[in-house]
Amino acid sequence: MSTWVEKLDARAKSASSMVCVGLDPEPSQMAISDTLEFNCRIIDATHDLVCAYKPQLAFYEALGAAGFEVLQATVAHIRSVAPDVVVVGDAKRGDMGPTAAAYARAMFDYFDFDTVTLHAYLGRDSVAPFLEYGGRGALIVCRTSNLGATELQDYVLEGTDGKTVYQRVADATEQWDDQGRLGIVVGATYPGEMAVLRAAHTALPILIPGVGAQGGDVKAATQAGVNADGRGVMISSSRGIIYASDSADWFENAARDAASELREEINRSLPAESGK
Repeated sequence: MSTWVEKLDARAKSASSMVCVGLDPEPSQMAISDTLEFNCRIIDATHDLVCAYKPQLAFYEALGAAGFEVLQATVAHIRSVAPDVVVVGDAKRGDMGPTAAAYARAMFDYFDFDTVTLHAYLGRDSVAPFLEYGGRGALIVCRTSNLGATELQDYVLEGTDGKTVYQRVADATEQWDDQGRLGIVVGATYPGEMAVLRAAHTALPILIPGVGAQGGDVKAATQAGVNADGRGVMISSSRGIIYASDSADWFENAARDAASELREEINRSLPAESGK
């Protein structure tokens, strides 16, 4: 059985894409009122251009029980039209014991994600249950894109030769990853930190949010994040793609144009020496 990391690499190569579309439906911004139709039309218009989709669970939880049904149906639709695309559950869960195991069941057995985002503040115990599902796994929140990230993540730890909290998180992720099923989340707004992490962790896949509306530079993030093969990243854009138009008749076409433009920008930004 292949892992989600292998699935990602194969898809990035076959589609020449490291674009991840964030499916974050906010009713006040959607061009139509039906959330499932909105998601499906975005997916239908963009699935040949992307390596991954990333639903953020908060937007579905905010819709109540109906939101969970929409999320499950959205993932099922991705599976039907683009089975080789990775589906990331942006859940940012973080607990231990039976609670962590229950989170893992929900993410994999109910919602059918390939991989999920986690906070690992509780250590290995918060990650282990997510590695009990065949080739599925997790992306550990490491260096986030928000301005307040520096308050804790840049804290230098004693006895670590000057390493910061975010560097220690990446180190721990690699130590826990004995089957190639973990990755890290690093914001596009901090390409310098990303380059440090990539140099230290050459094989870890990196989910890169923060381009587009959050102001991250695509070229800088691409060059800092890709591995030696010129892959190994998912560069995620949500609002910049799914809200590219507010026209009920055109929004999916505008989303396709935005996803295509992002894919081209990423590919133009690849370091000349990287493989493909």
